Amino acid sequence: MTKVSKIFEENKLIDSKSFNSLSPVMKEAVKDMFKLINNKGNIILNVENAVEKVSKFHNVNKDDIEEYFDDELKEQIEE
Repeated sequence: MTKVSKIFEENKLIDSKSFNSLSPVMKEAVKDMFKLINNKGNIILNVENAVEKVSKFHNVNKDDIEEYFDDELKEQIEE
């Protein structure tokens, strides 16, 4: 199974259909979110905090970011 961090390192998120279908603001929010995620400690809490921060900073809906990740995971699993 591919780890999300490995997918991002390989730039698969950037080249995915799910990512390319996002608005420019959402693309920036997703990129910024990955920059904020700290792989140390509680990864779930780190992701939740990053989603919260970028949604406020970019003025996007937190649910839209979470929906993007659902779509991305579905797309990556189907490969």
